[in-house]
Amino acid sequence: MNPDEYTKMFELEDQYWWFVGRRRLALNLLRHHVNVSNPDVLDLGCGTGVVLRELSSWARPTGLDMSELALGYCTKRSLSRLILGDGAKLPIAACKVDAIIGLDIFEHIEDDSAAFAEAYRVLRPGGILVLSVPAFRSLWGPHDIALMHFRRYRAKEVRARLEKAGFVIRRTSYSVFFLFPIVVVWRFFEKQKKGKAKASLVSVPKWANRLLIGLQNLETSIISRFDLPWGSSVIAVAQRVERELVEAR
Repeated sequence: MNPDEYTKMFELEDQYWWFVGRRRLALNLLRHHVNVSNPDVLDLGCGTGVVLRELSSWARPTGLDMSELALGYCTKRSLSRLILGDGAKLPIAACKVDAIIGLDIFEHIEDDSAAFAEAYRVLRPGGILVLSVPAFRSLWGPHDIALMHFRRYRAKEVRARLEKAGFVIRRTSYSVFFLFPIVVVWRFFEKQKKGKAKASLVSVPKWANRLLIGLQNLETSIISRFDLPWGSSVIAVAQRVERELVEAR
């Protein structure tokens, strides 16, 4: 990811609606599916550290990122247990963590099949992976270029890659459902612009930001019970297969 995008993330992710909604949804799913007290959780692609900070209230989190700049921002938040590493070749022993949360990270990894396999390897038997990735190749544009994405996904593609790595799929859904028509129109006009590619984090007034957070909170409550048929992101919950529990004894 471009260095400027890390700076923008550090400044915005505490309160900007998209960051807030994404992590609330993912953390809600993680807490629902992890049945271990005080779990060891790997924040894969931890960025500037807001998810790590929130995990600290109920888990033992470790943050991993391939960017020294990102980990520097984590340090500014007084976070520790940080690892510089590559998601396709994790510097972590097998069966070491109870859960992994990976928010918009797999699209940054060229060999995402290796990254899914590595996530499976480092999870303990019964361990949970919660991930989000950008959806639909048709939405590809300057936003993806600025953030150095390799791809966007359909839900069925996420399921196929996870199953190939050995996971059992617990949930897959699209997210950013209600705002999806606006996203489609916005991305269309973005593609018409010339000049340097930039991530599309549109500035909104505080009242609108609060409204959008409320809308994403509603979506989180819906996704806790139902899968949604479209959206600009895919969210998935996968588990290291249960037969490993028997084989590990």
